[in-house]
Amino acid sequence: MSAPPSTAAGWRTVTGLEVHCQLGTKTKLFCGCAAEFGALPNTHVCPVCSGAPGTLPVLNAEAVRLALRAALALGCSVDLTSRFDRKHYFYCDLPKGYQISQYARPLGTGGGILLASGRFVRLRRIHLEEDAGKAIHDRGPETLVDLNRAGIPLIEIVSEPDLESSDEAHEYLARLKETLQFAGVSECDMEKGSLRCDVNVSVHKAGEPWGTRIELKNLNSFKNVVAALEHEVVRQIGERESGRDLHQETRLWDAERGETRVMRSKENEDDYRYFPDPDLPPVALSAEDLERARSELPELPAARRARWQAELGLSSYDAGVLSASRGMADFFEETARLSQAPKEAANWLANDVAAALTEARVETPGELGLTPQRMSELIALVSEGALSRSGAKRVFAAMLASDVAPERLVRELGLAQVSDERTIEAWCRAALKGQEKAAADVRAGELKALGTLIGRVMKASAGRANPELVRATLLRLIKSPLT
Repeated sequence: MSAPPSTAAGWRTVTGLEVHCQLGTKTKLFCGCAAEFGALPNTHVCPVCSGAPGTLPVLNAEAVRLALRAALALGCSVDLTSRFDRKHYFYCDLPKGYQISQYARPLGTGGGILLASGRFVRLRRIHLEEDAGKAIHDRGPETLVDLNRAGIPLIEIVSEPDLESSDEAHEYLARLKETLQFAGVSECDMEKGSLRCDVNVSVHKAGEPWGTRIELKNLNSFKNVVAALEHEVVRQIGERESGRDLHQETRLWDAERGETRVMRSKENEDDYRYFPDPDLPPVALSAEDLERARSELPELPAARRARWQAELGLSSYDAGVLSASRGMADFFEETARLSQAPKEAANWLANDVAAALTEARVETPGELGLTPQRMSELIALVSEGALSRSGAKRVFAAMLASDVAPERLVRELGLAQVSDERTIEAWCRAALKGQEKAAADVRAGELKALGTLIGRVMKASAGRANPELVRATLLRLIKSPLT
């Protein structure tokens, strides 16, 4: 990623994000229908979420609890008396003809996300609302509607227009996602639609008023957010430099073509005809509710990273990799505790485990079949000298395909580290045969030559030789006449 080329052209970018996050409840916001993903179309629908006349909504208390947790985790000021409103618009996936949301009195205001650069991206508001259904347009000439998603509980997190580049937008989303995950608010799985993002972007010359704001939709990944933002900035600059005016509108991102296209003219807030929902009383919270929710918050990712670096001596890079998800962070904490070797645990998880996660396209070690207990056992085998590091990598690969204990895998694979001095010396003598030049180079201080000789021994021993003993033995033999 890179900053849009607007800076070099004398243009400045102003960006704000609207993020919709599905709360991790079992049921919908105003009825008892299941909120699970992947069910057959229109199987989790009832008269309430399908908008049948005469039905009344009943607020899901768990959704309020999770929304409150999110607001506190993001540093928001909480309104003890928030209110639901009706947001009116007509579309086929909105059976009631309005969406129940919070407009005039949102649950939270303020707060924000701190970026690595030190820039603080402010939040304007965070509010509860219900999701709409899903319109499916790619099944021929007809549009199909699935109402399973209608009524799913969401929080909408609206940032101030504090972002100035695609890099900052990406980092903001990553920091927001990890905060919500660590707080236990949501899975934040973009592939399942539990985290969705709309982008508002404009361009202007330095010292001039901000330009016309354009909204971008259909952004189902961080990659698409970056690509759409960078494309749209270039498009807007091109329009402005050609003397054409921009009009407030909503545009869709076409990932296949790599371009945005007009969806509709952008509505103003007055077009939605907001008014208080007469069927729902205000959400009344107490100071005790806030303190209880604050006490239930787990340690958030930024605090964890700082503690790991200060107390465990982890690098900034490793701390960042290990806090990529709450599952990874919790896995590391437990592995470090069981093994009593936090740096070794960090090394394994930030490298070998992280690579396996990427290859398998999953987020947590548990999804690979790993457990902290098994990883700590593997670390112990290496630290005790029972297994070489190269052998440990082979055991780790076997652990991904089997739930067998590492110690048993060592026996089955014949990887037990050899530390018998006579055996090591025999391997070293064999490795030195015909290597007079390499031996001379080692005597002259060429450690690269020593590495080559160690490699010959490790190959001959199938990786089982104790590398420290191999090194010491080779040096002893090289410095003394071979007999």
